[in-house]
Amino acid sequence: MTTRVARDAEHSNTPPTGDLSVPPVQPPSLPHSAAATNHQALVAPVFSVVAPVYNEEALLPEFYRRTVAMLEALGEPFEIVLVNDGSRDRSPQIMRELHTRDERVKVLNFSRNFGHQLAITAGTDYARGQAVVVIDSDLQDPPEVIPDLIAKWREGYHVVYAVRAEREGETWFKKTTAAIFYRTITKITNVNIPVDTGDFRLMDRKVVEALRGIREQSRFMRGLSVWVGFDQVGVPYRRAARTAGSTNYPLRKMVRFAFDGITSFSYLPLQLATIVGFSIAGISVIGIMLAIGLRLSGNNAFEGQATTLVSVLFLGGVQLIFLGIIGEYLGRIYDEVKRRPLYIVAETLGFEDEQ
Repeated sequence: MTTRVARDAEHSNTPPTGDLSVPPVQPPSLPHSAAATNHQALVAPVFSVVAPVYNEEALLPEFYRRTVAMLEALGEPFEIVLVNDGSRDRSPQIMRELHTRDERVKVLNFSRNFGHQLAITAGTDYARGQAVVVIDSDLQDPPEVIPDLIAKWREGYHVVYAVRAEREGETWFKKTTAAIFYRTITKITNVNIPVDTGDFRLMDRKVVEALRGIREQSRFMRGLSVWVGFDQVGVPYRRAARTAGSTNYPLRKMVRFAFDGITSFSYLPLQLATIVGFSIAGISVIGIMLAIGLRLSGNNAFEGQATTLVSVLFLGGVQLIFLGIIGEYLGRIYDEVKRRPLYIVAETLGFEDEQ
């Protein structure tokens, strides 16, 4: 087990490393399963499955069972990279047990919660497969869809994204806001981000290496995987309802995620300040001319301070809104200037023989 700090390594072919260290921690001793084919862990995998994990103790064993069953049916070497994003339940212990039983399961333990997008980033940084599949460990994205993604990859596509044709178990509010978000971001960004897609996708090694060279802090991975280009295609599937645990994306996180996506790929919010400013200035000129005309004609419709107060409050509100938008962009610039590592890995399991 080692400790690593992810650093900018645009041209490196090995996972980012650092100089932090912690005393080695021995995983719990469990008997090896007779069915486990641990010798395959030493073979370079064809497929890597990257799965962020955050408080998924109830679903991890079933996720492992279904994923391994599907991958073994393909008959080629594979690895499963589980990224513990600061879980507070028994997820880290379960991940250690899975690695002890099956060395094809690799584990990254973050030093704290860094977020879903950075967990995906870490997993793809460490994955060795020629095709890397990103999938959530909550089983809403069924592992049984992975062979369909692989089939398109074998046809020559470099990115195969899963399109949510149906979304079971989600509220009307979440479905509506998600539909609005995907269609809005497609119209206002400078990349063609497919609608109704999440992070569930397969990426060719070429795409993964390209993404490893992009180390921006506010990451919108489903947008970045489109921005790098290459041949891409979608595969429709039915997204299942969550069967255990609770969602890790409450409204607050969804709003922040939407801001990250929009500010990463669009200047439209900043351009709106200019558009609205000129529009209000034009309306003001018309209002001034109208007020002068009414006063000269003896009409006192604009007497009193109510109209002035409403106008000032309206303009003040508009100014504060756009100051906030500018602040969002400035905050992201500030994060980039600090150049902190994207994530810190406190512990790794299964990567020692590869270094």
